[in-house]
Amino acid sequence: MPEEVIENKDGLKVRKLAELKTTTAKELEDAMLKRVKYFKEQNEKKSGFNSSLQNTFFKAFSSVLDLKINVDKALGEENLKQVHKVIDNILLFGL
Repeated sequence: MPEEVIENKDGLKVRKLAELKTTTAKELEDAMLKRVKYFKEQNEKKSGFNSSLQNTFFKAFSSVLDLKINVDKALGEENLKQVHKVIDNILLFGL
């Protein structure tokens, strides 16, 4: 890219762009996406254990929450209130 150098009265040199390419933004976007993909792959390689551990934890947590929702639906609203009251009493007097 041709450049022009302009010098002001204080002796400061400033480069002036004489030509702009319209593909520059696309090139920068492609380079950024390549870097993101590269670092994503590198992190996946490094943390295989952590990733599998997190997946196992979140699947178990999701299963427990699904079970709770299904039990709540099966009990009905009135029975659910009674169960919550019993649990509250147990926790209140158990501590």
